[in-house]
Amino acid sequence: MPEMSNEWHARDDRFKLRAGEVLGILIFWAFLAALTATGRLLDPRTPERPEITSALITLGFIEYSMWAVLTLPIVWVANRLSGEAENRALRVAIFIGLGVLIAIGIDTALVHARIHLLANPGRLARRGNWGNIIRFEFLDDLMVYFAVLGAALARNYFVQNQARLEETQALRAEAALLQARLAEAQLAVLRTQLNPHFLFNTLHAISSLVERDPRGVRRMIARLSELLRHTLEQTSEQEVPLDRELDLLRRYLDIMEVRFQGRLDVTQRIDDEVRNALVPNLVLQPLVENALKHGVTAIDGPGHIEISARRSEDNVLLSVQDNGPGPTASNGDGLGLRNTTARLAQLYGEHQRFALRPAPGGGTIAEISLPYRPA
Repeated sequence: MPEMSNEWHARDDRFKLRAGEVLGILIFWAFLAALTATGRLLDPRTPERPEITSALITLGFIEYSMWAVLTLPIVWVANRLSGEAENRALRVAIFIGLGVLIAIGIDTALVHARIHLLANPGRLARRGNWGNIIRFEFLDDLMVYFAVLGAALARNYFVQNQARLEETQALRAEAALLQARLAEAQLAVLRTQLNPHFLFNTLHAISSLVERDPRGVRRMIARLSELLRHTLEQTSEQEVPLDRELDLLRRYLDIMEVRFQGRLDVTQRIDDEVRNALVPNLVLQPLVENALKHGVTAIDGPGHIEISARRSEDNVLLSVQDNGPGPTASNGDGLGLRNTTARLAQLYGEHQRFALRPAPGGGTIAEISLPYRPA
Protein backbone atom coordinates (compact mmCIF):
# COMPACT_ATOMS: atom_id res chain seq x y z
CA MET A 1 0.00 0.00 0.00
CA PRO A 2 2.75 2.55 0.73
CA GLU A 3 4.25 1.86 -2.71
CA MET A 4 0.85 2.46 -4.37
CA SER A 5 0.45 5.68 -2.37
CA ASN A 6 3.86 6.88 -3.52
CA GLU A 7 2.97 6.03 -7.12
CA TRP A 8 -0.27 8.05 -6.93
CA HIS A 9 1.63 10.91 -5.34
CA ALA A 10 4.13 10.87 -8.22
CA ARG A 11 1.29 10.82 -10.74
CA ASP A 12 -0.41 13.75 -8.97
CA ASP A 13 2.80 15.77 -9.15
CA ARG A 14 3.24 14.95 -12.83
CA PHE A 15 -0.35 15.51 -13.98
CA LYS A 16 -1.34 18.30 -11.57
CA LEU A 17 -2.70 21.38 -13.29
CA ARG A 18 -0.36 24.31 -13.22
CA ALA A 19 -1.48 27.83 -12.39
CA GLY A 20 -1.22 28.89 -16.02
CA GLU A 21 -3.44 25.99 -17.13
CA VAL A 22 -6.09 26.84 -14.51
CA LEU A 23 -6.06 30.45 -15.66
CA GLY A 24 -6.39 29.27 -19.28
CA ILE A 25 -9.45 27.16 -18.36
CA LEU A 26 -11.16 30.11 -16.68
CA ILE A 27 -10.38 32.42 -19.61
CA PHE A 28 -11.74 29.83 -22.07
CA TRP A 29 -15.11 29.50 -20.30
CA ALA A 30 -15.34 33.27 -19.75
CA PHE A 31 -14.77 33.76 -23.48
CA LEU A 32 -17.56 31.28 -24.32
CA ALA A 33 -19.89 33.03 -21.87
CA ALA A 34 -19.16 36.42 -23.43
CA LEU A 35 -19.57 34.97 -26.92
CA THR A 36 -22.94 33.43 -25.96
CA ALA A 37 -24.11 36.68 -24.38
CA THR A 38 -23.16 38.64 -27.49
CA GLY A 39 -24.99 36.15 -29.68
CA ARG A 40 -28.15 36.44 -27.63
CA LEU A 41 -27.99 40.22 -27.73
CA LEU A 42 -27.71 40.19 -31.51
CA ASP A 43 -30.24 37.39 -32.07
CA PRO A 44 -33.35 38.92 -33.72
CA ARG A 45 -35.53 36.22 -32.13
CA THR A 46 -34.79 37.54 -28.63
CA PRO A 47 -37.82 39.56 -27.33
CA GLU A 48 -37.06 43.24 -27.07
CA ARG A 49 -37.61 43.31 -23.34
CA PRO A 50 -34.67 44.29 -21.11
CA GLU A 51 -35.59 41.85 -18.34
CA ILE A 52 -35.63 38.87 -20.73
CA THR A 53 -32.39 39.91 -22.43
CA SER A 54 -30.73 40.33 -19.04
CA ALA A 55 -32.05 36.95 -17.88
CA LEU A 56 -30.74 35.17 -21.00
CA ILE A 57 -27.31 36.74 -20.62
CA THR A 58 -27.25 35.83 -16.92
CA LEU A 59 -28.21 32.23 -17.76
CA GLY A 60 -25.28 32.02 -20.18
CA PHE A 61 -22.80 33.18 -17.55
CA ILE A 62 -24.33 30.82 -14.96
CA GLU A 63 -24.02 27.83 -17.30
CA TYR A 64 -20.40 28.46 -18.25
CA SER A 65 -19.45 29.34 -14.69
CA MET A 66 -20.67 25.89 -13.64
CA TRP A 67 -18.60 24.30 -16.39
CA ALA A 68 -15.54 26.31 -15.34
CA VAL A 69 -15.92 25.05 -11.77
CA LEU A 70 -16.60 21.44 -12.84
CA THR A 71 -13.69 21.31 -15.32
CA LEU A 72 -11.16 21.02 -12.48
CA PRO A 73 -12.70 17.89 -10.86
CA ILE A 74 -13.24 16.35 -14.32
CA VAL A 75 -9.55 16.82 -15.07
CA TRP A 76 -8.69 15.38 -11.64
CA VAL A 77 -10.77 12.25 -12.29
CA ALA A 78 -9.21 11.86 -15.73
CA ASN A 79 -5.76 12.11 -14.14
CA ARG A 80 -6.63 9.43 -11.62
CA LEU A 81 -8.05 6.94 -14.09
CA SER A 82 -6.22 7.53 -17.37
CA GLY A 83 -3.08 5.66 -16.33
CA GLU A 84 -4.83 2.42 -15.38
CA ALA A 85 -3.90 -0.32 -17.85
CA GLU A 86 -6.46 -2.79 -16.47
CA ASN A 87 -10.24 -2.59 -15.92
CA ARG A 88 -10.85 -0.46 -18.97
CA ALA A 89 -14.53 -1.35 -19.05
CA LEU A 90 -14.94 -0.16 -15.46
CA ARG A 91 -13.07 3.01 -16.26
CA VAL A 92 -15.31 3.76 -19.26
CA ALA A 93 -18.40 3.06 -17.13
CA ILE A 94 -17.16 5.51 -14.48
CA PHE A 95 -16.52 8.18 -17.09
CA ILE A 96 -20.00 7.76 -18.64
CA GLY A 97 -21.79 7.56 -15.30
CA LEU A 98 -20.05 10.66 -14.02
CA GLY A 99 -20.88 12.46 -17.25
CA VAL A 100 -24.57 11.60 -17.02
CA LEU A 101 -24.72 12.82 -13.40
CA ILE A 102 -22.95 16.08 -14.22
CA ALA A 103 -25.09 16.70 -17.31
CA ILE A 104 -28.36 16.05 -15.37
CA GLY A 105 -27.13 18.26 -12.53
CA ILE A 106 -26.28 21.17 -14.81
CA ASP A 107 -29.53 20.81 -16.77
CA THR A 108 -31.54 20.76 -13.52
CA ALA A 109 -29.69 23.81 -12.20
CA LEU A 110 -30.35 25.70 -15.42
CA VAL A 111 -34.07 24.80 -15.30
CA HIS A 112 -34.35 26.29 -11.81
CA ALA A 113 -32.33 29.32 -12.89
CA ARG A 114 -34.72 29.91 -15.82
CA ILE A 115 -37.73 29.59 -13.51
CA HIS A 116 -36.37 32.29 -11.24
CA LEU A 117 -34.99 34.61 -13.93
CA LEU A 118 -37.56 34.54 -16.73
CA ALA A 119 -40.70 36.59 -16.47
CA ASN A 120 -43.08 33.70 -17.34
CA PRO A 121 -41.69 30.50 -15.72
CA GLY A 122 -45.00 28.68 -15.60
CA ARG A 123 -44.41 26.29 -18.50
CA LEU A 124 -40.93 25.35 -17.26
CA ALA A 125 -42.23 24.77 -13.76
CA ARG A 126 -45.03 22.50 -15.02
CA ARG A 127 -42.60 20.38 -17.04
CA GLY A 128 -40.42 19.75 -13.95
CA ASN A 129 -37.00 18.09 -13.72
CA TRP A 130 -38.16 14.54 -14.44
CA GLY A 131 -39.72 15.62 -17.70
CA ASN A 132 -36.38 17.01 -18.87
CA ILE A 133 -34.59 13.80 -17.90
CA ILE A 134 -37.15 11.57 -19.63
CA ARG A 135 -36.86 13.65 -22.79
CA PHE A 136 -33.02 13.48 -22.58
CA GLU A 137 -32.73 17.25 -22.69
CA PHE A 138 -29.43 16.90 -20.81
CA LEU A 139 -27.69 15.42 -23.86
CA ASP A 140 -26.27 18.82 -24.91
CA ASP A 141 -24.58 19.12 -21.54
CA LEU A 142 -23.39 15.51 -21.80
CA MET A 143 -21.69 16.36 -25.09
CA VAL A 144 -19.94 19.30 -23.43
CA TYR A 145 -18.79 16.97 -20.65
CA PHE A 146 -17.32 14.52 -23.17
CA ALA A 147 -15.49 17.41 -24.87
CA VAL A 148 -13.97 18.47 -21.53
CA LEU A 149 -13.09 14.85 -20.69
CA GLY A 150 -11.49 14.35 -24.11
CA ALA A 151 -9.35 17.45 -23.64
CA ALA A 152 -8.26 16.23 -20.18
CA LEU A 153 -7.33 12.77 -21.53
CA ALA A 154 -5.46 14.32 -24.45
CA ARG A 155 -3.51 16.46 -21.99
CA ASN A 156 -2.67 13.37 -19.93
CA TYR A 157 -1.37 11.49 -22.96
CA PHE A 158 0.72 14.52 -23.91
CA VAL A 159 2.22 14.70 -20.39
CA GLN A 160 2.94 10.96 -20.44
CA ASN A 161 4.67 11.20 -23.80
CA GLN A 162 6.73 14.15 -22.61
CA ALA A 163 7.76 12.19 -19.51
CA ARG A 164 8.73 9.17 -21.65
CA LEU A 165 10.69 11.44 -24.00
CA GLU A 166 12.59 12.98 -21.08
CA GLU A 167 13.33 9.53 -19.66
CA THR A 168 14.52 8.34 -23.07
CA GLN A 169 16.79 11.36 -23.46
CA ALA A 170 18.18 10.83 -19.97
CA LEU A 171 18.87 7.15 -20.73
CA ARG A 172 20.54 8.09 -24.02
CA ALA A 173 22.73 10.66 -22.27
CA GLU A 174 23.67 8.09 -19.62
CA ALA A 175 24.41 5.49 -22.30
CA ALA A 176 26.59 8.00 -24.18
CA LEU A 177 28.48 8.80 -20.97
CA LEU A 178 29.02 5.11 -20.25
CA GLN A 179 30.16 4.56 -23.84
CA ALA A 180 32.62 7.44 -23.54
CA ARG A 181 33.98 6.04 -20.27
CA LEU A 182 34.29 2.59 -21.82
CA ALA A 183 36.18 4.08 -24.78
CA GLU A 184 38.52 5.91 -22.40
CA ALA A 185 39.15 2.70 -20.49
CA GLN A 186 39.85 0.78 -23.69
CA LEU A 187 42.19 3.51 -24.90
CA ALA A 188 44.01 3.44 -21.58
CA VAL A 189 44.47 -0.32 -21.93
CA LEU A 190 45.84 0.12 -25.44
CA ARG A 191 48.24 2.78 -24.19
CA THR A 192 49.50 0.51 -21.40
CA GLN A 193 50.20 -2.12 -24.05
CA LEU A 194 51.82 0.31 -26.49
CA ASN A 195 54.27 2.00 -24.10
CA PRO A 196 56.00 -1.22 -22.86
CA HIS A 197 56.06 -2.53 -26.43
CA PHE A 198 57.76 0.66 -27.60
CA LEU A 199 60.21 0.55 -24.66
CA PHE A 200 61.17 -3.10 -25.17
CA ASN A 201 61.82 -2.59 -28.89
CA THR A 202 64.00 0.42 -28.17
CA LEU A 203 65.97 -1.43 -25.48
CA HIS A 204 66.48 -4.29 -27.90
CA ALA A 205 67.91 -1.85 -30.44
CA ILE A 206 70.27 -0.47 -27.80
CA SER A 207 71.42 -3.90 -26.67
CA SER A 208 72.38 -4.82 -30.23
CA LEU A 209 75.05 -2.06 -30.25
CA VAL A 210 76.44 -2.23 -26.72
CA GLU A 211 79.74 -3.80 -27.82
CA ARG A 212 80.06 -2.38 -31.33
CA ASP A 213 79.32 1.33 -30.72
CA PRO A 214 79.54 2.45 -27.07
CA ARG A 215 79.36 6.13 -28.04
CA GLY A 216 76.25 5.52 -30.10
CA VAL A 217 74.72 3.55 -27.23
CA ARG A 218 75.22 6.53 -24.89
CA ARG A 219 73.45 8.71 -27.44
CA MET A 220 70.64 6.16 -27.72
CA ILE A 221 70.24 6.00 -23.93
CA ALA A 222 70.03 9.81 -23.76
CA ARG A 223 67.32 9.83 -26.40
CA LEU A 224 65.51 6.98 -24.67
CA SER A 225 65.43 8.91 -21.39
CA GLU A 226 63.88 11.84 -23.23
CA LEU A 227 61.26 9.53 -24.74
CA LEU A 228 60.44 8.00 -21.38
CA ARG A 229 60.10 11.43 -19.77
CA HIS A 230 57.77 12.47 -22.59
CA THR A 231 55.54 9.39 -22.28
CA LEU A 232 55.38 9.57 -18.48
CA GLU A 233 54.46 13.26 -18.50
CA GLN A 234 51.69 12.81 -21.08
CA THR A 235 50.15 9.43 -20.26
CA SER A 236 46.66 10.93 -19.93
CA GLU A 237 46.69 12.69 -23.29
CA GLN A 238 45.08 10.73 -26.11
CA GLU A 239 45.66 13.45 -28.72
CA VAL A 240 48.52 15.89 -29.21
CA PRO A 241 49.39 18.48 -31.88
CA LEU A 242 51.19 16.96 -34.85
CA ASP A 243 54.28 19.11 -34.19
CA ARG A 244 54.67 17.54 -30.74
CA GLU A 245 54.19 14.06 -32.19
CA LEU A 246 56.91 14.79 -34.78
CA ASP A 247 59.24 16.00 -32.03
CA LEU A 248 58.79 12.72 -30.18
CA LEU A 249 59.29 10.77 -33.40
CA ARG A 250 62.54 12.65 -34.05
CA ARG A 251 63.99 11.31 -30.78
CA TYR A 252 62.98 7.79 -31.72
CA LEU A 253 64.53 8.16 -35.18
CA ASP A 254 67.78 9.39 -33.62
CA ILE A 255 67.96 6.07 -31.81
CA MET A 256 67.19 4.13 -34.98
CA GLU A 257 69.80 6.04 -37.03
CA VAL A 258 72.44 5.02 -34.54
CA ARG A 259 71.22 1.42 -34.71
CA PHE A 260 71.37 1.25 -38.52
CA GLN A 261 74.86 2.82 -38.64
CA GLY A 262 74.31 5.18 -41.58
CA ARG A 263 72.03 2.85 -43.55
CA LEU A 264 68.88 4.83 -42.69
CA ASP A 265 67.74 8.00 -44.45
CA VAL A 266 64.58 9.76 -43.23
CA THR A 267 62.81 12.65 -44.95
CA GLN A 268 59.73 14.55 -43.81
CA ARG A 269 57.15 16.33 -45.96
CA ILE A 270 54.87 18.13 -43.53
CA ASP A 271 52.45 20.84 -44.67
CA ASP A 272 52.42 23.83 -42.35
CA GLU A 273 48.62 23.78 -42.40
CA VAL A 274 48.47 20.54 -40.40
CA ARG A 275 51.28 21.08 -37.90
CA ASN A 276 48.74 22.22 -35.30
CA ALA A 277 46.26 19.42 -36.06
CA LEU A 278 45.39 16.98 -33.29
CA VAL A 279 46.56 13.41 -33.85
CA PRO A 280 46.63 10.37 -31.52
CA ASN A 281 49.61 10.32 -29.20
CA LEU A 282 52.34 7.89 -30.43
CA VAL A 283 50.51 7.29 -33.69
CA LEU A 284 53.51 7.65 -36.02
CA GLN A 285 56.05 5.59 -34.06
CA PRO A 286 54.35 2.21 -34.74
CA LEU A 287 54.16 3.06 -38.45
CA VAL A 288 57.87 3.90 -38.56
CA GLU A 289 58.71 0.80 -36.53
CA ASN A 290 56.75 -1.33 -39.00
CA ALA A 291 58.57 0.31 -41.91
CA LEU A 292 61.93 -0.43 -40.27
CA LYS A 293 61.07 -4.02 -39.41
CA HIS A 294 59.46 -5.06 -42.69
CA GLY A 295 61.12 -2.57 -45.01
CA VAL A 296 64.61 -1.38 -44.12
CA THR A 297 65.82 -4.56 -42.40
CA ALA A 298 64.50 -6.68 -45.28
CA ILE A 299 66.89 -5.18 -47.86
CA ASP A 300 70.67 -5.14 -48.12
CA GLY A 301 71.19 -1.58 -49.28
CA PRO A 302 70.37 1.79 -47.69
CA GLY A 303 66.91 2.18 -46.25
CA HIS A 304 64.77 5.18 -46.94
CA ILE A 305 61.69 6.29 -45.02
CA GLU A 306 59.50 9.21 -46.00
CA ILE A 307 57.05 10.69 -43.49
CA SER A 308 54.37 13.02 -44.85
CA ALA A 309 51.34 14.87 -43.53
CA ARG A 310 48.88 16.98 -45.44
CA ARG A 311 45.28 18.12 -45.34
CA SER A 312 42.64 16.70 -47.66
CA GLU A 313 39.38 18.66 -47.32
CA ASP A 314 38.23 17.98 -43.71
CA ASN A 315 40.78 15.22 -43.06
CA VAL A 316 44.44 14.91 -42.16
CA LEU A 317 46.42 12.34 -44.14
CA LEU A 318 49.47 10.84 -42.41
CA SER A 319 51.69 8.41 -44.27
CA VAL A 320 54.94 6.53 -43.75
CA GLN A 321 56.60 5.06 -46.86
CA ASP A 322 59.62 2.73 -47.02
CA ASN A 323 61.66 1.30 -49.87
CA GLY A 324 61.42 -2.32 -48.72
CA PRO A 325 60.10 -5.34 -50.60
CA GLY A 326 56.45 -4.29 -50.23
CA PRO A 327 53.56 -5.35 -48.00
CA THR A 328 53.11 -8.99 -47.02
CA ALA A 329 50.46 -10.86 -45.04
CA SER A 330 52.42 -10.40 -41.80
CA ASN A 331 53.03 -6.66 -42.14
CA GLY A 332 50.00 -5.60 -40.12
CA ASP A 333 50.13 -8.35 -37.47
CA GLY A 334 52.38 -6.53 -35.02
CA LEU A 335 51.13 -5.30 -31.67
CA GLY A 336 51.94 -1.70 -32.56
CA LEU A 337 49.80 -1.62 -35.70
CA ARG A 338 46.96 -3.59 -34.09
CA ASN A 339 46.84 -1.12 -31.22
CA THR A 340 47.02 1.79 -33.64
CA THR A 341 44.00 0.61 -35.62
CA ALA A 342 42.08 -0.10 -32.39
CA ARG A 343 42.85 3.37 -31.01
CA LEU A 344 41.80 5.03 -34.25
CA ALA A 345 38.48 3.16 -34.16
CA GLN A 346 37.88 4.15 -30.54
CA LEU A 347 38.76 7.81 -31.05
CA TYR A 348 37.12 8.50 -34.42
CA GLY A 349 34.73 5.64 -35.17
CA GLU A 350 33.81 5.57 -38.84
CA HIS A 351 35.56 8.89 -39.54
CA GLN A 352 39.02 7.32 -39.83
CA ARG A 353 40.85 5.01 -42.18
CA PHE A 354 44.06 2.99 -41.97
CA ALA A 355 45.60 1.17 -44.93
CA LEU A 356 48.77 -0.65 -45.90
CA ARG A 357 49.39 -0.66 -49.64
CA PRO A 358 52.25 -1.08 -52.11
CA ALA A 359 54.20 2.05 -52.96
CA PRO A 360 54.83 3.03 -56.58
CA GLY A 361 58.25 1.73 -57.52
CA GLY A 362 58.42 -0.67 -54.57
CA GLY A 363 58.05 -0.52 -50.85
CA THR A 364 55.07 -0.04 -48.55
CA ILE A 365 52.91 2.94 -47.66
CA ALA A 366 51.09 3.00 -44.32
CA GLU A 367 48.44 5.71 -44.48
CA ILE A 368 46.07 7.11 -41.85
CA SER A 369 43.14 9.43 -42.52
CA LEU A 370 41.48 11.14 -39.56
CA PRO A 371 39.29 14.23 -39.02
CA TYR A 372 41.09 17.56 -39.07
CA ARG A 373 40.79 19.37 -35.75
CA PRO A 374 43.20 22.15 -34.77
CA ALA A 375 44.69 22.03 -31.29
